[in-house]
Amino acid sequence: MPNPRQAALQAIATTEYDLNQIDFRSEHLKELFGVLVFSEEVQKARLPKPVFKALQKTIKLGAQLTDPAVADAVASAMKDWAIEHGATHFTHLFQPMTGLTAEKHDSFLSPTGTGAAVAEFSGKELVKGEPDASSFPSGGIRATFEARGYTGWDPTSPAYIRESPNGATLVIPTVFVSWTGEALDKKTPLLRSMEALSAQAIRILRLFDNHDAVKVFATVGPEQEYFLIDKNFLYARPDLLNCGRTLFGAKPPKGQELEDQYFGTIPERVLACMSECEAEMFKLGIPVKTRHNEVAPSQYEIAPIFEDANLATDHNQLTMDVMRRTAEKYGLVCLLHEKPFAGINGSGKHNNWSMSTDTGENLLNPGDTPHDNAQFLVFCVAVIRAVAKYPELLRVTVASAGNDHRLGANEAPPAIMSIFLGDQLQDIMDQLEKGKPEKTLPGGFMEVGASVLPKLPRDAGDRNRTSPFAFTGNKFEFRAVGSSFSIAGPNTVLNTIVAESLDFIATNLEAAVKKGTPLNKAIQDLLPGILKESKKVVFNGDGYSEEWHKEAERRGLPNLKNTVDALPVIVRKDSLELFTKYKVYSERELQSRYNIFAEKYVKEVSIEAATMINIAKTLILPAALRYQGEVATAVNATKSAGVDAGAQFDHLKGLTKAITDFQTATKELETAVHHKHSGEPYTDAKAIRDTVLPKMVELRTLGDALETIVADDLWPLPTYREMLFIK
Repeated sequence: MPNPRQAALQAIATTEYDLNQIDFRSEHLKELFGVLVFSEEVQKARLPKPVFKALQKTIKLGAQLTDPAVADAVASAMKDWAIEHGATHFTHLFQPMTGLTAEKHDSFLSPTGTGAAVAEFSGKELVKGEPDASSFPSGGIRATFEARGYTGWDPTSPAYIRESPNGATLVIPTVFVSWTGEALDKKTPLLRSMEALSAQAIRILRLFDNHDAVKVFATVGPEQEYFLIDKNFLYARPDLLNCGRTLFGAKPPKGQELEDQYFGTIPERVLACMSECEAEMFKLGIPVKTRHNEVAPSQYEIAPIFEDANLATDHNQLTMDVMRRTAEKYGLVCLLHEKPFAGINGSGKHNNWSMSTDTGENLLNPGDTPHDNAQFLVFCVAVIRAVAKYPELLRVTVASAGNDHRLGANEAPPAIMSIFLGDQLQDIMDQLEKGKPEKTLPGGFMEVGASVLPKLPRDAGDRNRTSPFAFTGNKFEFRAVGSSFSIAGPNTVLNTIVAESLDFIATNLEAAVKKGTPLNKAIQDLLPGILKESKKVVFNGDGYSEEWHKEAERRGLPNLKNTVDALPVIVRKDSLELFTKYKVYSERELQSRYNIFAEKYVKEVSIEAATMINIAKTLILPAALRYQGEVATAVNATKSAGVDAGAQFDHLKGLTKAITDFQTATKELETAVHHKHSGEPYTDAKAIRDTVLPKMVELRTLGDALETIVADDLWPLPTYREMLFIK
């Protein structure tokens, strides 16, 4: 009977998949885009004109929707539109503190009492739902027996249709709050932070005599990295199935050393899967733009065009869901863990962030002559100040047990928060610090050396993939976000700290202008001092180097190397003051998140440790003992034949010691896992980090060594060389 690994390989070898499930030659992407979205175009066509105007005022300007008649009209139009698309149910989709999405489906059908039924959906049902809140993480805000939680319609993120094999569901994006009014989700604080950012950015724009813009949006384009492997490997790997990452696995003979995966030809089955994913995303109005092979074998990336941060967050959650669902149709599994395979690149989510007015102006676009673009300089310096003042808050937004395995490795930025500006912007900031900037470094053209090629425009500065926070032309790229993360958390913090900096700058400039100082003079007086205080966070060199770590320490930059080190920042006094000042989080909400993240860390590592013990005892150890028996039998047979068995005996001794060490390490991990929990989440998180994680590392090292010794036909787990290279 084949072991799980052999069964997986046999299934892969004998299964064929239909790779023609979507054909863009017959279905044009322009006709697909947004067909399942209750978009502005659909609203305009289906809503009475006054209702449409009221709804658009809410969506675009943030005006409160107070008239119940408007909600009723929108609900009726949504229902009719959804039923035409085959919908039988509706759901309020929300984003609890699990980091995933949640939903409860309700039917449109209402019995009439006469044996018939009608399809109904009221404004009241649209605006508010009531899922059970007791089983979602609340971090102490709600006791288990206190069940009430409310979902509230977010009109700024359009409803859409989710198709299924036997029908469809109307999906309504919502916030999720407790009966006592606290945010139990990730969307509510994000929306609050966007309002805080807008209010302070508008103050700056008014100083520049811009009275056309009435709202400023944080805009985001999250690049999503992920792995695709054959799903048969998932079923044969309890660690991948339960934890999303491999807890054992020896380094393969070939990994990513040849650098032949990056931007290489996309395998046919993977490309077919990508195409269908994109078709589904186009229908849902997700503006995906780019797809390519990433650095590691079997690793890929998808990237969208910028949207406002709230919609980008909803779309990224939907993107991950679509990829998971679609991969299964092609016999694949989509792995979104930050480090599913040791020793090769992990996966991140590059959070490209900027600010844009409701009139379409990108406030971080430097223009052709950024040195005399005072408005750009003010907004850019505000971001630099924000990162310099709150680097630990940015760090904690990307903290998780999974991302701890990735940050600081040679495919991700270090845990030290720093900013890369590039040659052009750095030169301007250096000039600004000394006084008024006078010039901008030109980009020019590259001489490629082949006369047949046209001159290629050269950007005025290079990029830096080792920087956690890099300026990339007209935006900042926050590269430290983990691939499985909701981008709501990082963007909530980013919006808030930049709002605080804009507030500081606006207050000083308003005071100076009120005293009669010309605006440009006030800017020249203020910004150099900010830059002098903030430049410690600017670093344009190699973030991987040991020299940078030493230099960062000399500069006084924090280096919170793991999640447990970072979590206390959430409830520190300056954090409480910041978030409560701008009404993004209350003190109770911050305390709840501190508890939730600590509890999640404990649970994730505990699950990994328990899974590791199970694999060690039921898969690796039996295989090693069988091989030991075979070797012992061979040694005894050789001796009985009167042949020197010295080398074979030495091999048996080495194997026996490796097995004994492995068994000892397994018992030590079991002992560490069964420590008594204190009941205080952060205390337990520290204990798990200090006692369980080191034992897991030790057991893995010994298990991986056994993989290189035990006979290949006995080894039960699919190996790295198989999972990463069999397409």
